[in-house]
Amino acid sequence: LTKKHLFPQDYKGQKLAEQIFQGIILVSAVIGFIYGYITEQFGWTVYIVMAGFALSCLLTLPPWPMYRRNPLKWLPVQESGTEEKKAADRKPKRHAKS
Repeated sequence: LTKKHLFPQDYKGQKLAEQIFQGIILVSAVIGFIYGYITEQFGWTVYIVMAGFALSCLLTLPPWPMYRRNPLKWLPVQESGTEEKKAADRKPKRHAKS
């Protein structure tokens, strides 16, 4: 797996996904409340809000290309041999006997 697959969204994409998610939830809650009030059926309010939640999950949870327009710049990969060498150079600490 590449970094693109491990971290599919960038920060601007995450912000966009959050705004879309909150907007759909808010709109569906208002529409559900108004429709439920007019029909005097609380069940319709719940159904409409649940449908809005499902729609917002469908639009924001998968890593769609619109959320990956500004990829993150990663630091270059370090060689693993240098870390092993540094660890081998360190002397183990010995505790003084009391």
